Amino acid sequence: MQVPMAEKNIVEGVQNNIFGTLILARAAAKFKVEHFVFISTDKAVRPANVMGATKRFAEQILQSLSANEKATRFSMVRFGNVLGSSGSVVPLFRKQISQGGPITVTHAEVTRYCMTVQEAAQLVIQAGSMATGGDVFVLDMHEPIRIVDLARKMVHLMGYEVRDDSSHKGDITIEYTGLRPGEKLFEELLIGESVTGTDHPKIMRAEEDALSWAELEGLIVRLQAACKRLDLHQVREILMHAVDGFEPKEVESDPLWASVPGDAGDDDAEERKVDSKVTTLYK
Repeated sequence: MQVPMAEKNIVEGVQNNIFGTLILARAAAKFKVEHFVFISTDKAVRPANVMGATKRFAEQILQSLSANEKATRFSMVRFGNVLGSSGSVVPLFRKQISQGGPITVTHAEVTRYCMTVQEAAQLVIQAGSMATGGDVFVLDMHEPIRIVDLARKMVHLMGYEVRDDSSHKGDITIEYTGLRPGEKLFEELLIGESVTGTDHPKIMRAEEDALSWAELEGLIVRLQAACKRLDLHQVREILMHAVDGFEPKEVESDPLWASVPGDAGDDDAEERKVDSKVTTLYK
């Protein structure tokens, strides 16, 4: 789920990334799947958006489950953008260039970690094979690149020239549209400073703290109740409590946010009411 989509569909972002991961993890443990590899993101580090916060929450679920689950080895692989994948800027830039431009970039200084599809797939498989349980793997993403530099390079590779203040005879212009809700200028891969190497030179293991299952279980129940009530303020408060460094901004464009008049309250009895079919997946 992409950042803008999660920002405008907060409850679905939680359902997909948090509860979807929990359901799959429980199923994997039940049927004694040997390896469970969760594809995380650099946006889970001090997240500024719902997508990153829900990914970090899901990471913590797997870290906590690993403490008591031995049959299944849960691991997480955290990396940045995969060039050419669904939702990446490469297909968008290619389309914009082929149509004569302009190319749209959110900010002149925005940077991102990038790797190819082949690199990502190979490193994910190799990282999963190294898992001992609860591992947070961080891939060597090289140096982050400026997105505007990527746009300029694609223009040249497709046989055109950029038209700007220094070259009025160029073919393609670049327009800056402004950062989208929840978007940061740059991303990080590590929450703390503790990281160790592995047998693979491009794969590192991050040593990061996580909430215990006892703490997470209560938050999961409250989160499910808040989602059922479409109480987006409460959803945000729970995510802020569970995810270190999560500092969201008001998402006024979210239609559900706008439809909920203020805080829906903290009715303890209501928060403990969860669907019985869902509850069985937590126990």
